[in-house]
Amino acid sequence: MSVNVTIKNSDSIPLKEIPELSYKEFFDSMTILLNKHSLHCVNYFCFENHEVRKLIACIANDENHEIHLLSHSLQTGENKLASLTKLFPAMQLFERDIYEKYGLHFENHPWLKPMRFPSNSKYSPKGMDNYPFYSIEGEDLHEVGVGPVHAGIIEPGHFRFICNGEIVLHLEIQLGYQHRGIENLLTIENNRLRQMIIAENIAGDTVIGHSMAAVNIFESLHKPDVTNSLLLERYIALELERIASHIGDTAAICSDIAYQLGQISCEALRTLIINGLQLWCGNRFGKGLIRPFGTDYPLNNEVAGNLLSILEDVKQRFSDITHRIFSLPSALDRFESIGLLKLAQIQKLGAVGMVAKSGGLKRDIRWSHPSGQYSKMVFEPIVLETGDVCARAMLRNLEVIQSISMVSKILAKWTVEGSQNPDYTAKMPESSLVISLVEGWRGEICHTGITDSDGKLIHYSVKDPSFHNWSALALAMRNQEISDFPLCNKSFNLSYCGHDL
Repeated sequence: MSVNVTIKNSDSIPLKEIPELSYKEFFDSMTILLNKHSLHCVNYFCFENHEVRKLIACIANDENHEIHLLSHSLQTGENKLASLTKLFPAMQLFERDIYEKYGLHFENHPWLKPMRFPSNSKYSPKGMDNYPFYSIEGEDLHEVGVGPVHAGIIEPGHFRFICNGEIVLHLEIQLGYQHRGIENLLTIENNRLRQMIIAENIAGDTVIGHSMAAVNIFESLHKPDVTNSLLLERYIALELERIASHIGDTAAICSDIAYQLGQISCEALRTLIINGLQLWCGNRFGKGLIRPFGTDYPLNNEVAGNLLSILEDVKQRFSDITHRIFSLPSALDRFESIGLLKLAQIQKLGAVGMVAKSGGLKRDIRWSHPSGQYSKMVFEPIVLETGDVCARAMLRNLEVIQSISMVSKILAKWTVEGSQNPDYTAKMPESSLVISLVEGWRGEICHTGITDSDGKLIHYSVKDPSFHNWSALALAMRNQEISDFPLCNKSFNLSYCGHDL
């Protein structure tokens, strides 16, 4: 019997076709797969159906567009399992998530403790006030706590620094303050419109990315029914979200080095992009735009022309200001060698998206597991090497120009080919697993759904790219001055709510 089966992105497979292994076989198979640098875990979760608990792992092969699936059904009383984390540090949060939700103890896990403290968990001990922070004893050391309440509009999260003078020896990031039960909300009512509205609110700055991940789940059985013009519209929307977010992040990075010209210029340019989305669908973040099998806001010729003019203007003005930013000695002095991550660290942490590509790891779903319009085109991700603030800032600059060029080519020859209204009634595959990967502006988004014999969702798993990358931020701060944290943090710009769910 094969120890795993493979599917493609945005496809479904009957649950009975996923090989069911003993835990030793499961562990050994995972070890073989994860030892290859071209493979990484995109999701690993437990779900319960008719009092049977099953582990399912989804391992993506970035070289051949395949996703390996393997499973293990837990026997009655089986609540202690060997941990994969010591071999593969990227698995530590997956195992902690399963422990927190289902009480499974992963033996030899370096530090098995809750990560989100959801209110409906039976297994999160004592609550967040008793979170077991890592500590180091020493007369010369001191701790600095920041948050969870921050100034302005920043979401809640606690940062605990252990410092020797100004130098950070260790940073631990405690999240979970705003767990909303997103995954449960997506399954308790089989109302497709309601599910789409929930999905687009998973992370407020990644409306298009999470909406596309969800819509791919709902369309998995009927992909031929999705028109080419609809695929193009989604492609345009996702790249507009990337452009706006990268420009906004560039403004935030400039703010933290007190370069006001760069800050206000980029803030203004971001506004032009999100106002273009508002012109298109009535919402600056794209809410309501992505819907199954159709749209309520088809892209007409007038809006397409306006978007093209906006992009041409933004491209010129953004190129001008980024030339100033990246030729300014005082800016480069603050960017270079700050928050450094090496390629080996990025690989071990399982980092994705901006964090991975800025440190030499070619990991971009648009290239490795393309779906929709991306499967019809040749795309080559931009990869830099230095893994510091400078690389993360420069990668945003280069991706903005790349995305503007890609979208402008489509808009320049846009003609309305007709449109169709959304369909909220299409049936999903029965007793199946469906997986959807989307390259959001932060990186790899993964949604996974499990259906029952009637084709209704009984389990839904969401993984935002921040799930992987918060650990990378903590590691990047080691041996940095604590005063570098705001700049380093902005260069990652991770999502609190995308992690907390």
